[in-house]
Amino acid sequence: MMRRPLAAYAIAAGALLALTLLAFAVGRFPLSLGELFALAANKLFGADYHIAPTAESVLLQVRGPRILAALLVGAALAAAGTAYQGMFRNPLVSPDILGVSAGAALGAVLGIFLQQGALVIQLSAFAGGLGAVGAVYAVGASVRRHDPILSLILAGIVLGTLLGAFIALIKYLADPYNQLPAITYWLLGSLAAVSPADLALAVPFALAGLVPLFLLRWRMNLLSLADDEARALGVSVGRLRLAVVCAATLMTAAAVAISGIIGWVGLLIPHAARMLVGPEFSRLLPLSMALGAAFLLAVDTLARTIAPIEVAPGVLTALIGTPFFLWLFATARRAWQ
Repeated sequence: MMRRPLAAYAIAAGALLALTLLAFAVGRFPLSLGELFALAANKLFGADYHIAPTAESVLLQVRGPRILAALLVGAALAAAGTAYQGMFRNPLVSPDILGVSAGAALGAVLGIFLQQGALVIQLSAFAGGLGAVGAVYAVGASVRRHDPILSLILAGIVLGTLLGAFIALIKYLADPYNQLPAITYWLLGSLAAVSPADLALAVPFALAGLVPLFLLRWRMNLLSLADDEARALGVSVGRLRLAVVCAATLMTAAAVAISGIIGWVGLLIPHAARMLVGPEFSRLLPLSMALGAAFLLAVDTLARTIAPIEVAPGVLTALIGTPFFLWLFATARRAWQ
């Protein structure tokens, strides 16, 4: 029974390492593996291998932050999707089910409309995502009757639609020559402009969401049971569900704030991981994060090399994710049983 999970972890780790080396090497300024290892030896072990200043600048200032951002965003969205799907007992749930993406989008679009700087736009997106989920949870808690999960989902759908209407209104009012292109570019998602400062802003919040999920990994399996059964086993279902929502929302908001809206990662990757190791959360979470990081890194590398003009990662994730998800959905029905 343990050979299959270990093999899945080994394959995911190998793929992640290979894709990371490939992402560092390819681009408009291609680099060899010798240059990559020379720079790593210089920085990590104090070696004195010769490397061109241009190559060092490309690796450390351009590709490095972007690759780290792809790893962070992919892992965060996959972990949030895994938590939400397990909590809601629904394989069609994604990290934006409670309106976090719509709230973050509204915050960022409002910041762009008011002509704010990049930092204010990111903070507005982060605050908008948290605020949207807080409003959804408050509405769901106030109107729920017999099914709190259904109340949350319906509240998320309704509030997401409302926030989408506000986004459409701001796009209609925005300057079509300056503000509207920037709004459209952000909504499509991109990692091209991520800086070390952006990573420093996002990493603490992503870790703050990951730690509770890791600590609660054994109890997460009980959320797949009926609430009465979980309570009979000594679990406070309401508190556990609230902790999961807060943790997954923190991770999603941190990712969306620096990358924009990149769909399909949190919906597709948990399915692939569940197909390999089953629904047990303690095994599913680390594999989902590794596969999510590898998937988004591969998509971003393809986005910046497939054409002379960079393609938005959100477009590629939809083009790749749709047929792959249909295949997974057709072949992995038993993964939830």
